[in-house]
Amino acid sequence: MFSTEDIYEVVIFSIGDTKAGTKMGKLQLKNTTDDTLLNCILWEETLNRFDNKIFRTGNLVRIVSASFNEKFNNCLVSALELVKEAKLGINETEIEKYWTKLQYYIEKIKDEKLHNFVAEQFKQHEQQFKIMPAAKLMHHNYIGGLLVHTVECAEFAELNMAKFTYKTNEDEIYAACLLHDFGKIFEYTIDTETGLIDYAPRFREEWISHSQYGFSICMTAGFKMVAKMIAAHHGRTDWGAIIDLDQKDLEPELYLIHFIDNLSAKFGKISTRLLAEN
Repeated sequence: MFSTEDIYEVVIFSIGDTKAGTKMGKLQLKNTTDDTLLNCILWEETLNRFDNKIFRTGNLVRIVSASFNEKFNNCLVSALELVKEAKLGINETEIEKYWTKLQYYIEKIKDEKLHNFVAEQFKQHEQQFKIMPAAKLMHHNYIGGLLVHTVECAEFAELNMAKFTYKTNEDEIYAACLLHDFGKIFEYTIDTETGLIDYAPRFREEWISHSQYGFSICMTAGFKMVAKMIAAHHGRTDWGAIIDLDQKDLEPELYLIHFIDNLSAKFGKISTRLLAEN
């Protein structure tokens, strides 16, 4: 159920087509009091009355008028009120600050061939990488989120490797941290005016996932260990990993990249509302 008195945070929004050929909005809201989720439907005539900015992830809204459908366990919304607008993401100054940090970690790769390969990826796609989110929903889902997440992973690696007694190839670990999510610049789209994130329509026609993209470019370039770390960074195949960490006799580096990625995803700023509060 829902209450017109409650304040909700926008979790995710998408627009699809109905069988009748009209547009239908799917909106998921989170009650800010008890964190319960509410799935909402908006018909085309309702959507036409709104500026899409109201559906930005992290926005706080109030339901003004709606009816609850018990059969489908969703809420048919006819009117919403914007209570507080979320940030689009990090600003240009913050983006350049994180970009400088990213360059610092590229420079820590001493192997010339690997260094040049990593640097060239970011040089070719600088503008895309600077604005892309790291996810549609789960973490760092805002403008610049992918950049923040990537730098966080490199920072976590730097902190951990300083304590290792096990001999690691630091160049390969930094490269895997920097490139593990690189394919997301092709997997997602983000509207820089509204902050709305969606999947790129043609990405899945060419690639299975962003992990496959990173794995493929590294394997093609001859960096097999970096490719393996990227292939395993989701941990389990049912989470999207190419290499499942339940296998035996895997290199410790594969676990490291997974735990670093997971740590950033769990503790990073996961929404634009939380971003605005920090």
